[in-house]
Amino acid sequence: MTDWTLDRTFTSSAGDVRWARLGEPGAPPVVLLHGTPFSSYVWRGAARALARRYDVHVWDMPGYGASAKFAGQDVSLASQGRVFTELLDHWGLSEPLVAAHDFGGAVALRAHLLHGARYRGLALADPVALAPWGSPAYRLLGEHAEVFAALPPALHRALVREYVSSASSPGLRPEVLDRLVEPWCGDEGRPAFHRQIAQNDQRFTDEIQHRYDSIRVPVLICWGADDTWIPVVKAHELHAAVPGSRLRIVVGAGHLVQEDTPSELLGELLEFFHGLE
Repeated sequence: MTDWTLDRTFTSSAGDVRWARLGEPGAPPVVLLHGTPFSSYVWRGAARALARRYDVHVWDMPGYGASAKFAGQDVSLASQGRVFTELLDHWGLSEPLVAAHDFGGAVALRAHLLHGARYRGLALADPVALAPWGSPAYRLLGEHAEVFAALPPALHRALVREYVSSASSPGLRPEVLDRLVEPWCGDEGRPAFHRQIAQNDQRFTDEIQHRYDSIRVPVLICWGADDTWIPVVKAHELHAAVPGSRLRIVVGAGHLVQEDTPSELLGELLEFFHGLE
């Protein structure tokens, strides 16, 4: 499928990062961060719509999507937070608008709280931010990574397909599901899938969770009402933890809100970003 291509490369401390830029240089900058086990592809619709008004930057994190995947690679949340700050410096963005989904939320929060990254505003969609996190299936995969990594390719593909499918409440279109699953099914992708799960430890949010009350950046929290990966109760906990944050519960959406209710999420982002220009 060629409907979403990242045409640029940045060599980061964790390997080559593929990225792309949409919109007009000079417009207010927006950066979009994906989660796991996804890629920038989940932001394609929002990125194209936002590009009518903003200078949009999208990227696949090391170990994900079209970016580098290799044995021994550090793809932990700690590494991704450092890579994000490297990218912001490479792009010359000192205070962009940021939207982050799933563990991309933890990446953006770590970059801000630990590495001094500055944002004009931060929108968090179903973020990994508060303990405990990880669906039962995610924890099972992480606890037995060596066993699952030994599955034959066909069984591995079936496992990934079922796992990704569970992120959506109404269900993913077949072509979208195929696109999200494919990066994890080649010779590089199969071990990369288990590598990223094995390295995603809750300690990376434990290190910053106590500092959420120090956040002074405007924050929007969007959460799918039917999220089975991270229950909506966490949305209310995060809202209470971040001073002045706004909370929007998106009816009809599961964890993968970009696919389940794209118009509703885009509307929330546009309203939030426009108010910060």
